[in-house]
Amino acid sequence: MDRLSSMELFVRIVERASFSAAAADIGVSRPVATATIKGLERRLGTRLLQRTTRHVQPTVEGEIYYRRCMAILADIEDADRSASGAVTGLLRVDVAGNLARTMLLPSLPAFLAQHPLLTVHLRESERYVDLVREGVDCVVRSGQLSDSDMIARPIGAMREITCASPEYLARHGIPLSPDALDGHTMIGFVSSRTDRVMPLEFTMDGKTVEVALPSRVLVSGADMNAEAARLGLGLAQAPRSRFKDDLASGALVEVLSEFTPPETPISVLYPSNRYLSQRVRVFVDWLVATLKPEFS
Repeated sequence: MDRLSSMELFVRIVERASFSAAAADIGVSRPVATATIKGLERRLGTRLLQRTTRHVQPTVEGEIYYRRCMAILADIEDADRSASGAVTGLLRVDVAGNLARTMLLPSLPAFLAQHPLLTVHLRESERYVDLVREGVDCVVRSGQLSDSDMIARPIGAMREITCASPEYLARHGIPLSPDALDGHTMIGFVSSRTDRVMPLEFTMDGKTVEVALPSRVLVSGADMNAEAARLGLGLAQAPRSRFKDDLASGALVEVLSEFTPPETPISVLYPSNRYLSQRVRVFVDWLVATLKPEFS
């Protein structure tokens, strides 16, 4: 490998904490990656990485070299783009499945048309993601964000509703207020962050009120939550956009519309401690500009 390629490989190894993962990202074999780093260390006359059977981390000298490499690679990427005007490379994005299908994917062809040399890898999940360790460039998440060292850019907020199937309401009646939910059940949505069932939330007199109802069925995904609601297994809460087609067809009916749940914020997050590449920058700017009108 030339010097620039060696730097790119070294940076990727530090970020992924793995020779194998970094080699796969760069597109070389593990032996080539190992030989390249050994050659780099010989040329520099210092050890850059501490290796164990299960973990790789930079030495003090390696951390300094890593930061210098990041600055150099950033300058090169900016120089390339200023000369060619093109954004290139592979962009890795982790996004909740429903957000991807209903909001991001429909607008993605226009983004790709603007950047024909860019490839986007969409990963679907709702769990916590270690962006640097897992090699992800940014994540799109809904809900309140926990404290982290990531930068979060707000996109907007989705209106939430409470709904149920006509069959469920025929059996249990239509509730008129959150105080009149005795005898009702809810679909227990298990949070991927806390591993606990989330209570129903309602807005009453300007305050958020939580109501925990019995659950016969527990789910951990937005699609299962919607399907369970269609099958009459309980009350469900989710963004209105998620149930748009079901409401239009009559498969689900909105209830307690005067006590809507608090809106759910949507944000895009990316690491604060590493250089923000041009491909991430243009994607984040496009995402905010494209999706923000959806929430106005």
